[in-house]
Amino acid sequence: MKNALNKRDIGLVVIGSIIFALGCNLFIVSTDIYSGGIVGTSQVIRSLLIEHTSLDPNFDIAGIINMIINVPLLVIALRVLKGPFVYKTVLSVAIQTVAFSIIPTDPIIDDRLASLIIGAIVSGVGAGLVLTAKASAGGNDITGMLLLSRDPKTSVGKVNLYYNIVLYILCAIFFDIETAIYSVIQSFVFSFALDKTHLQNIEVSLMIFTRNKDVKKMIINDKHRGVTYWQGLGAYTDKETEVLVTILSKYEVNDIRQKIKEMDEHAFIICFEDLGSVDGNVEKRLI
Repeated sequence: MKNALNKRDIGLVVIGSIIFALGCNLFIVSTDIYSGGIVGTSQVIRSLLIEHTSLDPNFDIAGIINMIINVPLLVIALRVLKGPFVYKTVLSVAIQTVAFSIIPTDPIIDDRLASLIIGAIVSGVGAGLVLTAKASAGGNDITGMLLLSRDPKTSVGKVNLYYNIVLYILCAIFFDIETAIYSVIQSFVFSFALDKTHLQNIEVSLMIFTRNKDVKKMIINDKHRGVTYWQGLGAYTDKETEVLVTILSKYEVNDIRQKIKEMDEHAFIICFEDLGSVDGNVEKRLI
């Protein structure tokens, strides 16, 4: 628990949640566009309540609706997922509830398309930071994490995208086609930004050249990652060296690099990103 709830993770959850709310309120809600996922659903419900009832709050109640919807999801997550993940997600939802209620929704950019693109990028980065802290911003992120743990070929961004298709069809029915189309564009950009920021979702390959035979043991025993290795020869020194190859998430790269350098300051490390699909026995470590 101590390692799972470290200060870095808490900091990422707080900062990511605030960035997410800022992107939504300042750039998306301000132009009458709807975010995706449960947050977007909350915004739609809020608009329908205000339009068809006498409700006239002096703040955006979407945050409170979002919290109410998230409660049962968090209860389910607590039974299925790891406790620290749920605790940090509760913190994220709490911060969002406050932030959505106090951040103004007045437009700051006149161009509607530019505003929604900026908002989608900002909110996607915020949600991605929360996921990188092995938490979630609630709602569809929880569902996405569950599905991703079972099917490595999916992603949290894709889950959000499919849910949003249904949500925006409803937007077209309840509101207008233009609002729905702009919201769809927002969803695509948001999903892209989220997947690029969610470091555990990005697989990388490390090729390590070292003369310390304990490096591969460290990767196997400490990081619980598989390693393939073979013997090589330095062309200049003609001395033997071990060549190691392992697959891990981008989130783990800095820590494993530091440990390798502590064991062998002369180790040579090559990092290959953008691997695309990686088949075989590769474990996704998301929470």
